[in-house]
Amino acid sequence: MSETQLDHPVRSVLSDPAQAAQRPLRAWQRRALAKYLSSSPQDFTAVATPGAGKTTFGLRIAAELLADRTVEQVTVVAPTEHLKYQWAAAANGAGIPLDPEFRNADGMTSSDYRGVVVTYAQIAAHPTLHRVRTERRKTLVIMDEVHHAGDAKSWGDAVREAFTPAIRRLALTGTPFRSDDTPIPFVNYEPDGDGSMRSKADSSYGYSDALRDGVVRPVIFLAYSGETRWRTNAGDEFSARLGEPLTAEQTARAWRTALDPAGEWIPSVLQAAHTRLQQLRNGGVPDAGGLVIASDHVTAKAYAKTLERMTGTAPVVVLSDDPKASGRIAEFADSDDQWMIAVRMVSEGVDVPRLAVGVYATSASTPLFFAQAVGRFVRARRPGETASIFLPSVPVLLELASQLEAERDHVLGKPHREKDGWDDELLADANRTKDEPGEEEKAFTSLGADAELDQVIYDGSSFGTAAFGTSEDEQDYLGLPGLLEPDQVRALLRQRQEQQLEGVGKREAADKAQKAAERAEQAEQARRPQSVQERLKGLRKELNTLVSLQHHRTRKPHGAIHNELRRICGGPPTAMATAEQLEERIATLRSW
Repeated sequence: MSETQLDHPVRSVLSDPAQAAQRPLRAWQRRALAKYLSSSPQDFTAVATPGAGKTTFGLRIAAELLADRTVEQVTVVAPTEHLKYQWAAAANGAGIPLDPEFRNADGMTSSDYRGVVVTYAQIAAHPTLHRVRTERRKTLVIMDEVHHAGDAKSWGDAVREAFTPAIRRLALTGTPFRSDDTPIPFVNYEPDGDGSMRSKADSSYGYSDALRDGVVRPVIFLAYSGETRWRTNAGDEFSARLGEPLTAEQTARAWRTALDPAGEWIPSVLQAAHTRLQQLRNGGVPDAGGLVIASDHVTAKAYAKTLERMTGTAPVVVLSDDPKASGRIAEFADSDDQWMIAVRMVSEGVDVPRLAVGVYATSASTPLFFAQAVGRFVRARRPGETASIFLPSVPVLLELASQLEAERDHVLGKPHREKDGWDDELLADANRTKDEPGEEEKAFTSLGADAELDQVIYDGSSFGTAAFGTSEDEQDYLGLPGLLEPDQVRALLRQRQEQQLEGVGKREAADKAQKAAERAEQAEQARRPQSVQERLKGLRKELNTLVSLQHHRTRKPHGAIHNELRRICGGPPTAMATAEQLEERIATLRSW
């Protein structure tokens, strides 16, 4: 079958020929469809980055199989109620009416439908019912975001029980990896080199492929650091710079302190994100929308009040237990509203193509959650649109942002899973959904945090700003044009950084020319008593500037440079180091 033939709609399954016009398939869809039709497999797994068109591909498979009577009905399994209706709407547009309101209690649907759309939870609630439905008629089962079938052992067992009799099974996912050893039903696993089992996709289309083809938008990550302060329940006060090498407990507390709606970090970042959104809306993307991803209901409502004070307009708030959540999302998608705040509705439950600015204001840090959250912003609508995501400068998030284009598989039985230096219990706590303060929150009280742009990440490269630290430099990045091709984004970021580094070089030259004057000034300052806080703050800033410059010269991560200094000079993390220890590290770094 030629690629031209693959672009022809399958009219025999359409109830209305006027609906037969379909958009031409993308190249990856044509390749995957050709592979599927040539092999006619019972099981087929397609991995495609969010926004690449998995739904269109799945429905085209359904149309082909219905047309040649390979199957008689279609069952689509989706992760959420919201997605059920999205699938049904897309299927109806393709001429394949599916019932999104099928209930286990009824056990049947109208003969006007060609199948049903259900959730994984529905299957788990009554797998025998769905097995009988599958056995009665030749069935194609489309499992959307199939990794959810492994969310619980009972879910996986139920999916396997219900759909083993299916004539055809199509597994779709944008994120095939999981952090546990729960196998995903009907996905093929092959031996890996280290003795573990790795998931094997029949068709794979990653973010880097989609970016090259113009299928998804370029994503620019803007990471914000800042000094955070908190008090333990024992009365001890601590401070730490967000993103510096810290213990797991210190990182978690600094992170949560930054996200505290009563502090200064969140308002500063929200203001920067809103500035970026206005730049996009005024620069070629007039309907650009923003999404704040919050950890829980309480903070979501607090963030909403901050945005309302800032913008003069109340944002749309979508809470996971709101029965009207799907309707609110749909209304926002069709509106020109600027901001939406969502709690636990960002994985596969939010499909708003106009989203272009995001604020990652949650402590969730698994690769799966992060990838799904980023997936809300990558859907391309027109050439040149870019997306910007603001996030805390936390090592685990910076690593995930740098590896956005990396393709991951689900691995079973891996002897030593990577934990990025995080304790299992802390990582589990960071990803636990909480609406009420838990023990971790009660263990300390946030005292405040300030925010400053630390680095910009794009296409795996870091464009640091900590060495410059001026509001003008921040505006350079916030004011990037809203319509840029991927290569243009990369070139512009490099140009901005070269200009900034050139400025640093000029400042260094000017410093050398003014050494005598500086020594005189320092002598004068020495006569004036300096507080411990002023001295420590100045030394930390100087150290962080030098570390950032060393990062750009060597490409070593900031954390690795800090760790090397501590290994050579000894002492605690920067936030707890004495002035003498900081001076020793500065002198060591200057000697490199």
